[in-house]
Amino acid sequence: MSKDATVVGLVAAGHALSHFLQLVLPPLFPLIRESLGISYSTLGFMVMLFFVASAVLQPLAGFLVDRVGGRNVLICGVGFMTAGMLIASLAGSAPLLALGLLVMGVGNSVFHPADFSILNGRVTPARLGYAFSAHGIAGSLGFAAAPLFSAGISALYGWQTALIAAAGVGLAVLVAMLANAHHLHVDQAPRKQKVVHDVRVLLSPPVLLCFLFFLVWGGAYAGLSTFSISAMQLQFGVGATWAASAVTAYMIGSAGGMLAGGYVAAHSMRHDIVAASGLSIAALVMLAIAAGAVPGAALPLAFGLAGFTAGVTYPSRDLIVRASTPPGAAGRVYGFVYSGLDLGSVLTPVCYGLMIDNGMPQAVFYAIFGFTVCAIFTVLQLPGRRGAIRRT
Repeated sequence: MSKDATVVGLVAAGHALSHFLQLVLPPLFPLIRESLGISYSTLGFMVMLFFVASAVLQPLAGFLVDRVGGRNVLICGVGFMTAGMLIASLAGSAPLLALGLLVMGVGNSVFHPADFSILNGRVTPARLGYAFSAHGIAGSLGFAAAPLFSAGISALYGWQTALIAAAGVGLAVLVAMLANAHHLHVDQAPRKQKVVHDVRVLLSPPVLLCFLFFLVWGGAYAGLSTFSISAMQLQFGVGATWAASAVTAYMIGSAGGMLAGGYVAAHSMRHDIVAASGLSIAALVMLAIAAGAVPGAALPLAFGLAGFTAGVTYPSRDLIVRASTPPGAAGRVYGFVYSGLDLGSVLTPVCYGLMIDNGMPQAVFYAIFGFTVCAIFTVLQLPGRRGAIRRT
């Protein structure tokens, strides 16, 4: 039990950092825009660079994880994300800020293949549902802490100091991982399959459907995590702090949902129904926000509800991916399917930025609703019965 807890704690810390560093920047967009003299569309393009690097390299990171193990790959990822945030903090121009985000994207590419390979290889199978739940909760808590962290520090010391402080958090996690690296080691079995076999695994229908699910969910999540704060300010006339608190409520709600979702996943016979049900409620909440049916004062409550219901689905979702993964292929399958999350995030930020630049902030929430509905139909096509879950 203690071994499992240590492994999950270290992996979860890395996942929390990945999400934390991703969401440190968006609350600072108005300040960065004014300081560097750039548009929201340009900021959307920079965010796209981050996700391009992550999406392109994540499948390659999965292949690397299956060959050398997740430990060293994960530690390198933490190092790259920390270095990228430090570069961004020094930016006095748009190109240097873009470089920082690009370096961060390289680091971000390793987390899902490395994390799930380590969890599958080191955690007792009976506790995997709870391990996946803790992994997801950590990511949401990282997201939840980021807006208040960066907004609070920037209000006192400026946006560049806020990014330097965020890089300090990354350095602390890196030191902790280096000190406990032996807990993350997973023995790698000798590999005899050729590359063509590895590619064939990724092109199987269940794996492709998992990729498609993450692709459309990535489109929804990009709107939530990068431009919903700016959209709320414009659509509802609320302040930046109140809008940031709504996103924080979503992330805290998501963490609570994942905690409940771990129990649900451990006892449910139909993981696909769990995932579809939670996403359906979250989609309806986003539709109500887009239509203006939610008053500005109630935005944190609405976002918290959407986050909770979406969060309940995460452990079941990851077990569905596990059911689609052949033995010994965890790294490359998780790397491939989660690259869909990054690709969805690549394709949409500029569009979200254009919606805001053209005076249509409500369109951001309509788009989030549409992407979530597509994700629901996708997940219902995947192997979601409990009996389908097997060891990877």
